[in-house]
Amino acid sequence: MNGGGAHRRTGPVGVRRAGRLRELLLAGVADSFGMALGWTVLVLLAVSRGGLAEAALYNAAMLLGVVLSAPVTGWLSHRLPGRTLLRGAAGTEMVLRVAALAGLILGVPSWLIALAVLVMHVAAWVGFAAMRAEVAAVDAGARSMTRYALAIAAVEAAGTGVGALLPAGPSGHPTGIALVAVYIWYAGSLLPTIISARRARRLAVRAPGRSRRVPVAPHFLIAGGGIMLLAAGPTLLAVPLTTELHGRHWVAAVAVSFSLGCLLATAAVEAIRRMRLPATLRWSLWGLGMLVGWIAAPYHALSVVVAQFFAGLSQTAFEGDMDAQVADQAPAGNVTTALAYSASTRALGGSIAVRALPFLIAAQGIDKAVSAAALALGLGAMLLWAITSMPWLKHRRAGLVTDLRTKVARAADRATVADPRLSPADR
Repeated sequence: MNGGGAHRRTGPVGVRRAGRLRELLLAGVADSFGMALGWTVLVLLAVSRGGLAEAALYNAAMLLGVVLSAPVTGWLSHRLPGRTLLRGAAGTEMVLRVAALAGLILGVPSWLIALAVLVMHVAAWVGFAAMRAEVAAVDAGARSMTRYALAIAAVEAAGTGVGALLPAGPSGHPTGIALVAVYIWYAGSLLPTIISARRARRLAVRAPGRSRRVPVAPHFLIAGGGIMLLAAGPTLLAVPLTTELHGRHWVAAVAVSFSLGCLLATAAVEAIRRMRLPATLRWSLWGLGMLVGWIAAPYHALSVVVAQFFAGLSQTAFEGDMDAQVADQAPAGNVTTALAYSASTRALGGSIAVRALPFLIAAQGIDKAVSAAALALGLGAMLLWAITSMPWLKHRRAGLVTDLRTKVARAADRATVADPRLSPADR
């Protein structure tokens, strides 16, 4: 997916540009609703079969698949045209969606289901990175990227709510017409993505000797992954946590609350960006927003509803803000790969969080874990603010850089005097 600062803004304009954005958005919304619907049914089945630990296993497998999707995306995006990449990823995911859900209903061992979930999400996020690169090719601004993330997150919450409200049979899962409907939508929701792939741009082909360096600043990846590690665990485990703390009947309300929070993400991103804070400091604030409501979660179900409202706002804003920053700074021809690494590092942090949280603390003790994570994230945000904002630290950094440059120049001058025949490269 060809990218880069100037190239990304030379695509369709006016009506054609708006139409392409709308097509991508509708395809993403249909896909995400189907994924959330089927995934909620899968997670509820896992809770009824093996408790929070089995649900966490599948969530960790899901996020590990996102992590592994980054190098896979980087390899494929330089070798396959966009149409082939999107359609191949969607077709693979379609088969595995049905297989994973059927395996859980039929009693297949959990490790085998986790493997299917992992591969399914590798395919899903290869396609998702390509779709976001298409959005960036039309408009790489923070507003468009956040709106896309907002729509996806909001409709996922709606799908989660619908999945939680489906009538369950004696075996703990939908039966009859409801089960058939879940299967049809879970698989069929990928058809709009396959159709939208017809207008995908041809992806760049790797040139001989091309650098294999990750096309994202390392400190961005570390910050994104770290924030998800500290802040995303309760949000990503909202369905099983809500089920264990207050009962399954609260899952739909929690999902709706998350959707409502998502609707405010675009305005929140614009407001925070006007403050001209450093990117990593902005992201730390979004992380605190994901955590703050969960402190009171064990005491009343309404606390979980409030927590997910702030989590929806903050997580969507964080993902849109980070993706816009990464897409804007990605080298030409590497937007798809850069966005894949952006998502994968966030998923790595989230994967560790959802796998570790059930082993570190029970659902009833979530407030203690959240308080500790909020404290760590708050201290980190204060440290970032101090490093990036205090004048004496700025001056000291500038002085150190100036001194280093002066010493290098003097060393080069001494080398020239000692042997005038030296070339600049040899010096």
